[in-house]
Amino acid sequence: MKSSPVESVDRALRILKLLAGNGQGVTLEELATSSGIPRSSLHRLLSALRHRGFAAQPEPNGPYFLGTEMLAIAFRYSENLDLRALVHPLLLRLRKELQETVHMAVLDGGEVVYVDKVEANHPIRMTSVIGGRNPAHTTGVGKALLAWTYPTDEAIALWARSYQPLQGRTRHSITSPAKLAEEMRRIRAAGYSLDMEENEEGVRCAAVPVFLGRPTPLAAISVTAPKSRFPTEKLAAAAETLARVVAEQDDPLASGE
Repeated sequence: MKSSPVESVDRALRILKLLAGNGQGVTLEELATSSGIPRSSLHRLLSALRHRGFAAQPEPNGPYFLGTEMLAIAFRYSENLDLRALVHPLLLRLRKELQETVHMAVLDGGEVVYVDKVEANHPIRMTSVIGGRNPAHTTGVGKALLAWTYPTDEAIALWARSYQPLQGRTRHSITSPAKLAEEMRRIRAAGYSLDMEENEEGVRCAAVPVFLGRPTPLAAISVTAPKSRFPTEKLAAAAETLARVVAEQDDPLASGE
């Protein structure tokens, strides 16, 4: 077998595989024997894995277990795969109907993660990539997710306090928790969110939540274009079309009501 280009990473992955293979826990001695990693290095690697939640040691000097963060990543990946398979045909339909780039994103703490994208056939391309991240409060998809995930002023204020100060990406970004709560009320009343160059100068988008039969949204879908192709009236019309097309879908893509 070829040697690993980064030995410390290779060792950490070997530890995770050993922990994953034993639900009863693995002692330090067993890990050292099975992995062949010196105990001094093993201690440091386990400390790093525990710090990030990838390994756990419920009792001092007790056995080690796979951490909850590892399980959370696996579940998120599995869920996003199913989500993409289910919603991708809708993204293709929206791209065809609106002739602009369509995204799907999920909420991860204070950020959104883009899990699918269908690019429009225009010479000016969007800079977003699948797997990329942006602040939730500066994006259309993020604001759509926040509006229904935190449906009261108190709930969104609590969320905002967790990520204070709210960083602006452009001069249009909302950075005040009070203004964000006001924006959430407007979004819920309209049924869609708008990004008026709040995340990137010269780029606008409209977004709606996707509930998949859940009480809170699992994802949001947006349509995005340069400001030159999305003047205010056209953006509003695209938002209405986006909301209508998503609402027209049979369960489980209906709007969760």
